[in-house]
Amino acid sequence: METKKVLPILFLVMFLVMVGFGIIIPVLPFLAEKVGGNPTELGLLMAVYSLMQLFFAPMWGRISDRIGRKPVMMIGIAGLALSFFIMAMANSLWVLFVARIVGGILSSANMPTTMAYVADITTPEERGKGMGIIGAATGLGFVFGPAIGGIFSKISLNVPFYIAGISSVITLVLVMILLKESLSLEKRSQHTENKESMWKAFKGPTTIIFILQLIVTLSMAGLEATFAYFAAKKATIDTVQLGYIFMIMGFGGAIVQGGLVGPMTKRFGEGTVIRIGVFVSAIGFVLILFANSFWTSAVFLTIFGLGNGMIRPAISALLTKNSSTGHGSVTGLLSSFDSFGRIIGPPLGGWLFSISIGLPYISGAILSIFALLLYQIYSTQTRKVKQSV
Repeated sequence: METKKVLPILFLVMFLVMVGFGIIIPVLPFLAEKVGGNPTELGLLMAVYSLMQLFFAPMWGRISDRIGRKPVMMIGIAGLALSFFIMAMANSLWVLFVARIVGGILSSANMPTTMAYVADITTPEERGKGMGIIGAATGLGFVFGPAIGGIFSKISLNVPFYIAGISSVITLVLVMILLKESLSLEKRSQHTENKESMWKAFKGPTTIIFILQLIVTLSMAGLEATFAYFAAKKATIDTVQLGYIFMIMGFGGAIVQGGLVGPMTKRFGEGTVIRIGVFVSAIGFVLILFANSFWTSAVFLTIFGLGNGMIRPAISALLTKNSSTGHGSVTGLLSSFDSFGRIIGPPLGGWLFSISIGLPYISGAILSIFALLLYQIYSTQTRKVKQSV
């Protein structure tokens, strides 16, 4: 399978998946309110999706090791489409919850399976580049999706959900027609015979990398949950300007992931890229404290986004290169830790913000330094393991 031909297809698939997901983000709170939901119930509606992903992503990753990537990817995209159409027709809050639960369970197959697909078709040297391209697709999807959702919500609150559903169906057809299976029958049978737990990937020095990803996601989710309030108070930024700021950050992150992560991991290795990414993120957290206008907010948040954008692709490449379990098992477990961070990050960030408006960003910088120390521990332990072999 020629990697140069397949990666653009995977980019398009993940871009469309994330556009569909992004379309509903600005509209879901208003739809929930329309069917009788209050802010607490909206919070639960958002959290239940991540909760389902926390539990089911490792399972789908493991299944993709046994039956192949393509069928599991199709299940994930079909589940996303189904959840969007259910939400489009929802006339009560419990129907929205059903849609989010179904969507969370099934669509949790998408990210780990796509990353496992990339790991299947790339050499260890090109792994970082492949993971970066998927990260860029994800970032750009989140840039364009909310803008599309906001525009079409003016017609009706239901229209964006229908558009997201149709987008997912188109994506499903593209996967059916254009993507070939990346996992050979021989490797599938090997994983089928392997009865070890999916948690085998979570042992030894690699445990530290999963925890590092959790810390990175947690601090980022805390920033995302509080930055609107911080920017409004410190720089009198309104919702439209905030949308532009996140769009600028999204483009910056996508450029780094799609264009820089690959060459950097190839030349310096994943470890160096992870450390650079965490260090730049820490600088971004500190600079955000000094934001006092639209442009300083945009520049400082983008600096954070540039650093943060390097970390996940490099971690994915590192884990898939060093894991003895199937690629799907390790990427599924990584997605689970990502979801855990997204569950606890926003309420933790909100609580810190209530104590002091700068505290989520101070704690983010401190957690970044802790993440650097964690990577140093991982590096030392890995060296000792290699020397003892």
